[in-house]
Amino acid sequence: MQFGIFTIGDITPDPLTGRVPTEHERIMNTVKLAQKAEEVGLDVFATGEHHNPPFVAPANPPVLLAYLAAKTANIQLSTSTTLITTNDPVRIAEDYAYAQHLAEGRLDLMMGRGNTGPVYPWFGKDIREGINLAVENYHLLRRLWREDVVDWSGKFRTPLQGFTSTPRPLDGVPPFVWHGSIRSPEIAEQAAFYGDGFFHNNIFWPMSHTRQMVQLYRRRFEFHGHGPADTAIVGLGGQVFMRKNSQDAVKEFRPYFDVAPVYGYGPSLEEFTRETPLTVGSPQQVIDRYAGFREQVGDYQRQLFLIDHAGLPMETVLEQIEILGSEVVPALRKEAEAHRPAHVPSDPPTHASLVAAGDNSPNAHVLPARQEQEASK
Repeated sequence: MQFGIFTIGDITPDPLTGRVPTEHERIMNTVKLAQKAEEVGLDVFATGEHHNPPFVAPANPPVLLAYLAAKTANIQLSTSTTLITTNDPVRIAEDYAYAQHLAEGRLDLMMGRGNTGPVYPWFGKDIREGINLAVENYHLLRRLWREDVVDWSGKFRTPLQGFTSTPRPLDGVPPFVWHGSIRSPEIAEQAAFYGDGFFHNNIFWPMSHTRQMVQLYRRRFEFHGHGPADTAIVGLGGQVFMRKNSQDAVKEFRPYFDVAPVYGYGPSLEEFTRETPLTVGSPQQVIDRYAGFREQVGDYQRQLFLIDHAGLPMETVLEQIEILGSEVVPALRKEAEAHRPAHVPSDPPTHASLVAAGDNSPNAHVLPARQEQEASK
């Protein structure tokens, strides 16, 4: 099972000191986070995509991912997420294929619609077309990666005639794709139709909702002929803050929680930890809670944690990554493998496994009928 961290790149004043990191400092610290994650034995580092303050997550994630590929040796690099709705699929195809080459295959990506409504008009798109944009743009992206010459006509971009996206994917095999969604069953259906991964970033949601979304994806994955439902490729979000003593963790984290740009000024820390995966306490409390998620969603393949946000000092974030790598993840790995049936994948597909299997997806050039009808409206 893969474990890692993801960043949203927020620039938030430290509520205890008032200190605000510069954009340059925050960007360079992101590199240190990836290196630290690799150092302690984590499997994945993922970056968000934002185009507005207070975030400095890259507007073009392949730039960061290519740089990280040169600064690391083993860790898988990913996104959380790539905006499939407002980015041109041609640019996504070119930029991520290029980064895939530079990373020697250590790259996958998560497609999503994002959570910032104004991004749509900034890039000339209509938010009311969000689902249809996700459907049509991803269908084109798959063709660009799998066909050497593409003729295309759709609703949301100018036609393509005899177009070849360059560079071609490494070894002729595109990066593995996750479809990230918090609340949209259409996106779970899209992931299931293509046999791609489904990532439920459930940091805002109760497990009952997460279970419902994952179960839908699993049922449809099997319906579309990709294998038994329990073999579908699932990832979850998560969030923790740990100290040896749980009371110390709560006391230290509370002022940061209260001003966090993703949920501050809303529910209390106690309410949020009760209703979402946020776990503030001892490493053992984190182990116990996250080990129990498989009982809700089944055996899954990737767990990512949000660690560096809300103005937390860099030294504190690095300490949290150290605890994850030394105490939490080894225990969670052991627990996951002790219960995983032999036929269920332990990891998501990698570049090496996709090359070995060949890229023979039967649905590579087809849209689900219901999605095609929606996209053509």
